Amino acid sequence: MTTLPPLAMTRPKLTSLARQKLPCCPETIPRAQLIKEKDDIDHYLEVKFKGLSKEEVAAYRNSYKKNICVDMLRDGYHKSFTELFSLMEKWDALREAAKVRSILWLQRPLEEQPDKLDHFYYYLTRAEVAERKEYFEDVYNNLYALACYFNNPEDKWVRNHFYQRCFQIAQLIKIDGGKKAAESLGHMGLLFEEDGQLLEAAEYYEAFHQLTQGRIWKDETGRFLNLLACESLLRTYRLLADQMLENKDYKQAIKILIKASEIAKEANDKKMEGEASYYLGLAHLAAGEHKTALAVLRSYTELSTDLDDDLSLGRAYEAIAKVLQRDTTKKLPHTSSKLLTPQKSSQTCH
Repeated sequence: MTTLPPLAMTRPKLTSLARQKLPCCPETIPRAQLIKEKDDIDHYLEVKFKGLSKEEVAAYRNSYKKNICVDMLRDGYHKSFTELFSLMEKWDALREAAKVRSILWLQRPLEEQPDKLDHFYYYLTRAEVAERKEYFEDVYNNLYALACYFNNPEDKWVRNHFYQRCFQIAQLIKIDGGKKAAESLGHMGLLFEEDGQLLEAAEYYEAFHQLTQGRIWKDETGRFLNLLACESLLRTYRLLADQMLENKDYKQAIKILIKASEIAKEANDKKMEGEASYYLGLAHLAAGEHKTALAVLRSYTELSTDLDDDLSLGRAYEAIAKVLQRDTTKKLPHTSSKLLTPQKSSQTCH
């Protein structure tokens, strides 16, 4: 996911006035002055800024966060205000909870991050205007822009909120053949994968994969969505198989890794196919199915040879050595010599 370039923001009146007194502004009122009691601030404004309206005085007195909210309500963006207010409450709650757990909590209060507040105002209000007109693709794009902006470790929960909003809105888009719906399924899969909920992640990735089959859709970086779906599914299947192997559920682990191998072949990506063969071979090894493990790992050596991938070849030989070492019940005088001298595959990738 990409991060969008900085916006040339056009700010409402109150926030434009309030931004002049922010600590990050080069021409600011001293920070100590801002925390004085209300009467002192009123006196300062009366002396320094004679002729200000009540609205302008309020802009200087209130926090930037409060001015953003006031502007939203004054301009009629009630839905944007409700969503932003809910996010602010959660933001404060998460900070307080983290403060209790760790003295190293470095997340700054939202009112000290005006750029983030500007992005909330800009994109939420644009999304609300588009939703009133039922321009759902524009709604999606504005919410997705917020997800991109908050795609960092500190704000990942905000990103996830907008992933979920994008998923809901994508179901209403009927003019793009399902592309936005497919993208949103991929984002939801990532959300659950990062949270360790692998079965749920696999369900979303499977739907993502199904929607992108036979399509030439690309993401904003130019990558094919179907290839991304295949990679995401393989990664999740492998993590699920690891858990199954730890629980000695070899049959289910092999079953899911066979599915991964089939998806890799469908993607026409030899590197991906080789990785799938490698993990499938290791699963057969763990299950004690040495003959099958050798056959699968041999296909991995052939794919690695086709790709001139020495690192993968080394991994394949190491895995084969483990199989031969553990196979104490059968002698394999011919198989071992053949395995260690893989032939160049005659198949071509279409």
